[in-house]
Amino acid sequence: MKKLLVALLALVSLAVVAAGCGGGEKKAADGKAVIKVGATAVPHAEILNQIKGSLAKEGVDLQIIEFSDYVKPNLSLNDKELDANFFQHEPYLENFASERKMPLISAGKVHIEPMGIYSKTIKDINAIPNGAKIAIPNDPSNGGRALALLESAKLLKLKDGVGVKATIGDITGNDKKLQIIEIEAALLPRSMDDTDLSVINSNFAMEANLNPVKDSLFTEPKESPYANIVAVRKGDEKRPEIQKLMKALQSPEVKKFIEEKYKGAVVPAFCFAR
Repeated sequence: MKKLLVALLALVSLAVVAAGCGGGEKKAADGKAVIKVGATAVPHAEILNQIKGSLAKEGVDLQIIEFSDYVKPNLSLNDKELDANFFQHEPYLENFASERKMPLISAGKVHIEPMGIYSKTIKDINAIPNGAKIAIPNDPSNGGRALALLESAKLLKLKDGVGVKATIGDITGNDKKLQIIEIEAALLPRSMDDTDLSVINSNFAMEANLNPVKDSLFTEPKESPYANIVAVRKGDEKRPEIQKLMKALQSPEVKKFIEEKYKGAVVPAFCFAR
């Protein structure tokens, strides 16, 4: 009897291990392939919600998991808690993945969010007072992007050739003695109460009810190279459900939605996709 009990327990244990180690495509109760995509709320989750219906018709159950920062979505993707994420541009992804040795790549471009310079007290970019405090993102790719934007607005001068890879140490001209403060990107809208200017990514600006077209003092050109992409683990870009996701995101319907809803604050980029 004891031997039979031990044998049964061993079989149960093997079944549990086998179930826990099961990989590959996940299926919903209705047989659809489940795909979990991490996204920041605006505009990424809003855009994803527009394609849930079309993906369902293609046999894909799109599940959207919202995040409020720029770190956890990539960590969750690397840990296989997500199948993809949609919140970042390619320079940020490349820097993040390189620093942490993560096999994450872009599956394709979707849209551009022009970065803008905002203020609660200043109405003219040419009327910045001496010693003004300016907040920029504290991550390398967006920080360099913000410094390049400040140079474009003629507020400071950077070392020749550094472009969007600039750091605060690359500032060579600062006639107004501007104070550059590095802050986590998600907190930049709140920093406006304590700074003269804040350089804010459009997704966080829109979440704070700022209109990048109407409320910013200065913005990047719409030809910005910082297209927001869908990130996946290397090799997963070939999965059928990922390919269906990209086809839906780069569709004429999504292009029309972006143009009509965001009115220039977000610009479709997939016509430039490689």
